[in-house]
Formats: sequence, structure tokens, C-alpha cells
Amino acid sequence: MKNKATIMLSTINDVKEFVSEVTLCDYDVDLISGRYAVDAKSIMGIFSLDLSKPIQLEAQTDDAEEFFGRIKQFIVE
Repeated sequence: MKNKATIMLSTINDVKEFVSEVTLCDYDVDLISGRYAVDAKSIMGIFSLDLSKPIQLEAQTDDAEEFFGRIKQFIVE
């Protein structure tokens, strides 16, 4: 099952903190911006996206509640 959220990564420190949280997951997490999709565990992949706009996040798990709790500071409505 895919769990989705929209996130914003405004600074380099945001990206580093976000990646450190995502790497703790044992499931796939993808970031989608326009027609591009990257692995959320890849700092280089994230920096290839347009970070001036919100990014769609998809977590490939049935239970992402804990993960979304850890990244709540990046989630935008």
C-alpha cells in the first residue's frame, strides 16, 4: 500500500535530517516532483529535484504512521 504526503525541504539541513530519518525505514520511500521520481534515501537524488516547490512523498508500506510522525516538521498541507 502507498502512503502519501506532501513535504517541503527548504534548506540543506532539512534534506540531511530528512534523509537520516528515511534511512531508518526498511521499506521504499520515493519522492516525486513533476515527472521525476527519486529514492528518498538518496541525498544526491533529492538535490536533483526542484526544492523550491512542495514534493510528493510515497511510502511503500501498510503502516507508515510512525514514519510520518518522525517527519511531521517537513509535511505541508
